[in-house]
Order: sequence, then structure tokens, then C-alpha cells
Amino acid sequence: MKNRPPAGDSRKTIAGGPHPAIDAARRAPVRLLVRLRRLMRHDQLLLAVLAVLVGGVAAGAAIVFRTAISISQSLAYGTGGLQILDRLEQLAWWHILLAPCAGGLLLGLFQHRFLPGGRPMGVPDVIAQAGRAKGRLPFRSGLAAAVASAGALGVGASVGREGPVVHLGAVLASWFGETLRLSSGLRRTLLGCGVASAVATSFNAPIAGVFFAIEVVVAQYGVAAFAPVVLASVTGTAIGRAWYGDFPAFILPANPVGTLWELPVFALLGFASAALALAFIRSIFLVDGLFDAWSPKVGLPRWARPALGGLGVGLLALEFPEVLGVGYEVTDRALQGDLPFGLLVALLVAKFSATALSLGSGFSGGVFSPSLAVGALGGGAFGLAVAAVSPDLASGSGTYATVGMGAVAGAVLGAPISTILIVFEMTADYGVTTAVMVGTVSAAMTMGRLNARSIFQLQLERRGLVPAVPARGTAGARAVRVGDILRPSDHAVSPEAGVGDILLACRAAPGGRVLVLSGDGRLAGMVSPIDLAAALARSSGRVTAGALVRSDVPVLEPDDEARAALALMAERDLPWLPVVDGRETRRLVGIVHERDIHRSGARVTPPGQG
Repeated sequence: MKNRPPAGDSRKTIAGGPHPAIDAARRAPVRLLVRLRRLMRHDQLLLAVLAVLVGGVAAGAAIVFRTAISISQSLAYGTGGLQILDRLEQLAWWHILLAPCAGGLLLGLFQHRFLPGGRPMGVPDVIAQAGRAKGRLPFRSGLAAAVASAGALGVGASVGREGPVVHLGAVLASWFGETLRLSSGLRRTLLGCGVASAVATSFNAPIAGVFFAIEVVVAQYGVAAFAPVVLASVTGTAIGRAWYGDFPAFILPANPVGTLWELPVFALLGFASAALALAFIRSIFLVDGLFDAWSPKVGLPRWARPALGGLGVGLLALEFPEVLGVGYEVTDRALQGDLPFGLLVALLVAKFSATALSLGSGFSGGVFSPSLAVGALGGGAFGLAVAAVSPDLASGSGTYATVGMGAVAGAVLGAPISTILIVFEMTADYGVTTAVMVGTVSAAMTMGRLNARSIFQLQLERRGLVPAVPARGTAGARAVRVGDILRPSDHAVSPEAGVGDILLACRAAPGGRVLVLSGDGRLAGMVSPIDLAAALARSSGRVTAGALVRSDVPVLEPDDEARAALALMAERDLPWLPVVDGRETRRLVGIVHERDIHRSGARVTPPGQG
């Protein structure tokens, strides 16, 4: 008698292979993608539809995330709104002290249980995965990270909400890309779509959402990537405005820039903001390093660190309750110019310290909102100092607070273009835009001269996800050649290969694409699984690789720059490219993969920056 599977066991067939239902479920996304492509007949049209879909889902997730923050804050302090200072005045001292400490303990245990390595996840993870050929953001861990960040903001940790929203939007976009089994280039573009929609929804800033995604995540300014990101950002903005209304995050007083002679003063503020941003970044890593060095000596587990950080935040909040949470309330007060010089400096030190304690101890959350608060407080104090020296020259302290806000945030994030646009769209004030541009660019130039990296770059380097940037004056990544990093191609087929051979090669080849080589080793072109599936759908005869081959595949030579190769991969939506001995002879010598280029240190430099 033949062996039979146990009753109710649908995982295996009699022969031990996958059950037909399971196998069909696995192939369903591929069939859906093939049908969509046959219907739309163009990858860009397909990507446009996916961009709108991802943009809508990411916008909904951003709304749910902000609702989760309100619920968490209501449990901790009895109010779910951003304006919590009045509520804090009604609470006992022990309540203010206990909320971030006990919340930190619970969140530390949650992160230990549900997050990889028990560490927070955020924008650096998005950047790292966007640079990989099969970059994926884990779905369950991504949702858990969002829960941890919402809880951290609710209990009063001095962290930002925008970084977690960006990560959540990217996680959802990554899930779409993996479910539909898209190529690495399309996945990267979808990541940008999720990020753009999340930023646009959170800030009511569609333009900033586009440029943040392009500048920080996609790192490619071509129309093929730009158009879907725009669609996703517009979708997120529409949904956000329908839910929250159409108004800026901050309303500035009418304090236009007094004179063009004041622009050099704004540049000076940019230089000072770069120093403040550098100290801000280093303080976070300093606290983190102290915990790393001290915890083993006293046996402090990682999950207990946020409780100690929360205790420090609570102690600061007893004197300066403005340090709790996202910090928009204190930022708004600085922008209004209502705070005296001494209080601005005191709040600057307090918010600076609370953020270092929160992020350094391991609370989940972003860095953008705290950097806005620190920049606004520092800029406001700078403006009052200028007014004391030259009352006729200085604009209101609110104008300087706005400039400081953009300059510090731009330097911390390493994204000056996006930050200028975010500050402009958050304030909707044309009058100070020029001043913000001058201050932010001055801060970015100063960071460049100091060879200082953004907080995201430093976090990636610390985790070993990207190589450290070489010091100025040494041979940099742009000197890397394709021939230095190429690898053999072990998954090519001949033009006569049939369906079975093509399928076997596709399964083993990186990205599923297979090269087709003639008998003398010349490159005939490339075949993808989508080409094969479409051919099988419309033909009942014998299908060969020679009949499916795409001969327009771009090629590289060993002397080509790796940076140029990476740009070509992004333009053609390919995770790797063949390397030939010459573009005329086209004899294959190997392939070069984008992940190997990233590991070598090569980067695509946006136009005008390289």
C-alpha cells in the first residue's frame, strides 16, 4: 500500500513535493504581475498604478501611527493632543518622573522581544535596504518598530515621529515589492514612493516628500524614478489634507527679513548651526557609547536601558516639561519669538540633553523633530544676541529661529534640499525662504568642510552596513573600477536552451535574469522570467532562449567606473550588468552586481554635487 499523508495535511503531496494549492499560491503574485504588464504594456504605467496604491496605503499608515501616539499619550498623561504643557502642570511630580521611566522599561522589553537585536529601527534601515539588490524590510519587525516608536512618543521620550513614519511607509512599500516579486530597481522606486507619501502626509509637504525620498532613499534623479514618487507624494498629501485639513504645521509672525545686508548674518548662523548639529549628533553617540561601556560592568541588559534614559528625561521634565515628546510646542514658542534669551538657552540645553538620553539609551523614534526644536531654540537665541549688538540690522528672533531650525535639521540629516523644502512647506512663509536657504546651505558646506557625516551615515557605518567614508585627500570611491569587483557568470544559457533549462537558470541567477551566450562566448542578450511567462502565455510551441533574448541589454567594460555602472543600473532597472571585453566584440568576462559596488564604497552622486 502506498503511503498517504495524514488527514488534513495539505502541506505535502504523496511524493513529498509542495501541495498544488501551496504552489499555486506562491505563483499567484507572479501571474498577477504578468497580467498587469500585459494589460498596461509598459512598466512605467504599471509603476504609476503601484505608486498611487503604495502612496495611499502609506498615508493611511501615517494616520494610524499618529492616532497610536495619541492613544499612548492619553494612557501616560491623560491627554492625546500635541499641546500637553497645560496638562503637565496639573500632574504630580512623581507622575511626570514615572511616565517616561516606566514606559521605557515596558518598551525596552517590547523591543527585546519583537525587534531584531532589540535595537530600534528607522531611516538608516531604509537607506541600507534601498542600496541592496534584494533589499527587503521585514514586515512584522517593521510593524513592531512602529508600535515601539508610537509608545516612546506617547510616554514622553524626546524623539521624532517623522523617522518612524518614513520607516513604516518603506516597510509597506517593501511588502508590495516582495509580494509582487518586482525587480530590485522597481523595489527601490517603490520604497521611495512609500517614503514620499509618509513625509507628505506627516508634514502636509508634497514637494518635500518627493525630494526627501529622492535625496535620501532612491538617490537617482531620473524621470523613471521621479514620476512615480511624485504620484505617491501627491496621493499622500490628498489623503492627509482630507483627514487633517490643509494648514501649515507652524504659523510664523509677520517678521520679514529686514535688509539684504542681513544675509551674511544668516550665513554666520548657518556656521554656528553646523557646530550645534555636530555636537547634537555626537552627544547621541556619546550616550550610546557610555551605555555600551558601562552596561557589561554592572550587568545591565539592553532592554533596561530605555528605563534609565526615561528616568533622566523625567528629571529634566520636572524643571522643563517642554522637553517631553515630539517638541512641536516648544518649537512653536521659539518661532513666535515669545521666549527670553535665558529661557531659550536653558531649553536648548534641556532639549539637547533629553534627546541624547532618549536616543542614546535605545528609545525608538526619529531625530528630525528634536533637531527642529534644537535649531529653533538655538536660532532664536542667536537672533536675540544679534539684536542686542545691532537692533537696526536684526529681524525678529522668530526669523532667526526659523533659519536655525532648517540649518540644524539639514546638517543632522545630511539632506539640505529636502530640509529647505520641508521648512518652507511647514511654515508656508515666502518671506524667510531666502534666509533659510542661506543658513541651511552654509551649515551643509561647513559640515562638508569638516568631513562630518550625517547621523544616518554614522549609524550605518556603526552597524557595518556601509563602508566608512575615506578622509579627504585619499583615494575615494570614485576610483573604483568595474574590473576590480566583477564576478564570474555561472548562470548563462545558449540560444538553443529550452524552457526547462531557462527556468533552472532563472532560479539560480541573481535577480532571476539570465544571460544568453553564443558558442564563442559572445553576449547575445538577456532573458527574464517575465519574458518567459509572457511567451508561454501566447505560444503553445517550443520556446527557446534565442527567441526570447533581449539584445538591447547595456554592457560594461572592465575599465568603466563603478559609480557610472551603478547609475546605469538604476536607469535601466537592473540589479547587475554583464561585463564584456569590448563593446564591439562583446565577449563576456563576468558580471558586476550593485551590492558589490555599494560594498566597495562607490556611490551615485546627484547632479551638481559631484
